[in-house]
Amino acid sequence: MIDIEENLNIVIKNIEDACKRAGRNPKEVTLIAVSKTKPVELLEQVYHCNIREFGENYVQELTDKIEYMPKDIKWHMIGHLQRNKVKYIIDKVAMIHSVDSLRLAEEISKEAVKKNVVANILVEVNVGLEDSKFGVMVQEVENFIQDLSKLPSICIRGLMTSAPFVENPEDNRVLFKKLTQLCIDIKDKNIDNSTMDVLSMGMTNDYIVAIEEGATMVRVGTAIFGARNYNK
Repeated sequence: MIDIEENLNIVIKNIEDACKRAGRNPKEVTLIAVSKTKPVELLEQVYHCNIREFGENYVQELTDKIEYMPKDIKWHMIGHLQRNKVKYIIDKVAMIHSVDSLRLAEEISKEAVKKNVVANILVEVNVGLEDSKFGVMVQEVENFIQDLSKLPSICIRGLMTSAPFVENPEDNRVLFKKLTQLCIDIKDKNIDNSTMDVLSMGMTNDYIVAIEEGATMVRVGTAIFGARNYNK
């Protein structure tokens, strides 16, 4: 039996300890409970532990859960987003973490204009140079953001990455450090329609290191909900 409350307490304590080591205020770090493949009953348990930020990977699952869950939740689209699905979530999510192409950004902009909303987006960066991962290459990020900044109804809030899955989280420290520096460098350019105040990096296996290196959002699923069951 999964003890959601105990799991959450451990994660929150880890976040606080990592912030203390890095000389940061824990309030600077948002915990996103990644609830993909998990039933609404488990999400409700997390909600009752005062978590209000949830992340989903799939549009269908996201829209289904929005119907059942309380309205004060901030939903984050963290998975790869297809252009033809943008219209279903554009006015329902607080942030889209996975913008990795101009065509996707253009579709987000178009739908945001239609719905009269401003879409908060993060640029997904393939900081680990993995063939299996989506994302913009580090050296292309600044020009990419310059292109996005011209689109209406979009605010570029920062960067996101899914670092490689590694046995030793320390192996990803250099990647997190690189992304943090990239975010700072781009923020200094004061590009239109960008705030560059969000760094979404770190998951169950490496969120502690990510926080020590500057993450402002961590996307934690397994450490809260237990291992995923993909057979359901």
